Amino acid sequence: MDPLPAQGSSLQKRLQMADIARLAGVSKATVSRALNRSPLVSDDTRERILALASSLNYSINIGAQNLRLRQNRTVGVVVPYDADARHELADPFFLSLLGSLADALTARGYDLLLSRVDAEQLDAAATPYDTGRVAGIILVGEWRGHAQLDALAARQVPMVVWGAQAPGQRYVSVGGDNASGGMLATGHLLAAGRRRIAFIGDSAQPEVAERYRGYCQALAAQGLAPDPQLCVPASFQAQDGAHAVHELARRGAAYDGLFACSDLLAMTAINALRTLGREVPRDVGVVGYDDIALASYFHPPLSTIRQPVRAAGEALVATLMAQIEGRPAASLQLPAELVVRR
Repeated sequence: MDPLPAQGSSLQKRLQMADIARLAGVSKATVSRALNRSPLVSDDTRERILALASSLNYSINIGAQNLRLRQNRTVGVVVPYDADARHELADPFFLSLLGSLADALTARGYDLLLSRVDAEQLDAAATPYDTGRVAGIILVGEWRGHAQLDALAARQVPMVVWGAQAPGQRYVSVGGDNASGGMLATGHLLAAGRRRIAFIGDSAQPEVAERYRGYCQALAAQGLAPDPQLCVPASFQAQDGAHAVHELARRGAAYDGLFACSDLLAMTAINALRTLGREVPRDVGVVGYDDIALASYFHPPLSTIRQPVRAAGEALVATLMAQIEGRPAASLQLPAELVVRR
């Protein structure tokens, strides 16, 4: 028996139908029929081919076949899980985006299949498509997996990613203008007379990195430089806002403004400031990000950067549908908006 084709380390190469046919001693047509459970293939032959395909980790792309036949009316929405960033599915922004996606898909007669994958293995996001369960994939967040996402794009998996655009990316993405959002948030604090502005967020995440870039640009426009003492890494877990405030206190950092990279971080930061005897906005001006529903009801009502959730869901679905239907699709950046409250 001839040796099997080599397998790559990051994205496992799928054996071609011709290889299975050669190993099984049958025609490619017979392999195709067996993998599709055709009654034209005897039970013994079909079971032998299926066992061989399984042992070689072969995966027939039923998704592509279903698309050709226009049979699949389900879209996979995949939310990666990062043990470090800890961006939970219960996050209000995620829930709002999922609701927007569900509405946009329902309007087109599609169902939504929700799943999670490890953020370090984003190529696994294509599994529901490869196994024929969905017609295409909407991935919420690119995390640090640009190379894996480019590989999926090279395979022509119908896929659109919610997140920041990366230079030279091959995959299609839709996202907010995070750099502009960071500039607007920081510029608002500067316009209010704040000069020592803290930054809370995980700049290792692409979207947050863009918000930090906007923060730096707004400071530079006023002749100010970012102070490392005022920049505190924080995951998207709500309590990390409070942890960041206590870390600033431990450092003895003086600040009169704070830009938090999510509304939940901003809210828990405000609560922690109160425990330290500092009032918002009298002593510290605070701006969040996302404009979740709770932001307008918080005390004090939170100034924030509004992410266009409704437009985002519609744009993500429309962009994916273009790919599914074989039409060209381009990446899109949606505008950020400053919402000024107290």
